[in-house]
Amino acid sequence: MDNLIFSLNATVPIFLLMLLGLLFHRIGWIDDVFASKMNKFVFLIPLPLMVFEDLATVDFAEAWDTKFVLFCFAVTLFSITAVSAASFLLRDRNIQGEFIQASYRSSAALLGMAFIQNIYGNAGMAPLMIIGSVPLYNIMAVAVLSFFQPERRPLDKEVLKNTLKGIITNPIIIGIAAGLLWSAFQIPMPSIIGKTVSNISATATPLGLMAMGASFDIKKVRGKIGPAVTASVVKLIVFAAVFLPVAVWLGFRKEQLVAILVMLGSATTVSCYVMARNMGHEGVLTSSVVMLTTMLSAFTLTGWLYILRSLGLI
Repeated sequence: MDNLIFSLNATVPIFLLMLLGLLFHRIGWIDDVFASKMNKFVFLIPLPLMVFEDLATVDFAEAWDTKFVLFCFAVTLFSITAVSAASFLLRDRNIQGEFIQASYRSSAALLGMAFIQNIYGNAGMAPLMIIGSVPLYNIMAVAVLSFFQPERRPLDKEVLKNTLKGIITNPIIIGIAAGLLWSAFQIPMPSIIGKTVSNISATATPLGLMAMGASFDIKKVRGKIGPAVTASVVKLIVFAAVFLPVAVWLGFRKEQLVAILVMLGSATTVSCYVMARNMGHEGVLTSSVVMLTTMLSAFTLTGWLYILRSLGLI
């Protein structure tokens, strides 16, 4: 019951922010133009700063575990490859990019710290899970959304050049690079700068969620309910069912397993929607998957935690 309550406390406020955005749109407080500008602002400023803050303030050298980091990286890469291959089975090729990103990209940075701190009293292995998965999450998201754009042209030098340019100049990638360099060189974070960055980055999730809710169109969602449910099942159940036994077999236990669980089976992050919208995609499928996984993850994550605890693994 404690695990269920904790999961609900983590996910219900997120869902309520989406509903607030939908309500504000219905009563005219947020129109389509304002929602679009909110999305663009979150993509350009708060979201990159949030990623930068997550990485820049972590001392990776203190608790480095090469085996764990490599496992997180390998599993993330395999998951992206598998779901990319599966996306070619979709009838609507225009939603391939959204389907791939929404199926693999977790709220690892946002939920990872909270879950492990709630269970063990400290951040534990969450920072190492973040370094093993989050940079790859974002780099591959930019590549996937650039390559699988709706009405994309045949693959040629110009397409490859534009894709590479999109990756290099993407604000999220710049935030990751800056955060990693800041952490690697152990640059001190002055209190004034730290608080300013923290205050701005804190707006990424609420603004992004409300913008997503305001842009949510139930009529369009009905036509994409099949891919949305499929992506949600893959995100919350399939990857965890496949890779958790492998993690146990490799000897990972306690906070390592909880970090891996969050990486594999937490809800699709709202930044998926922000990136999709700002890189030429409609965003309907992504917002549907975010809402579905957010609603259901409280119960699926609790179920996985119960199984792991019953087996004496956490």
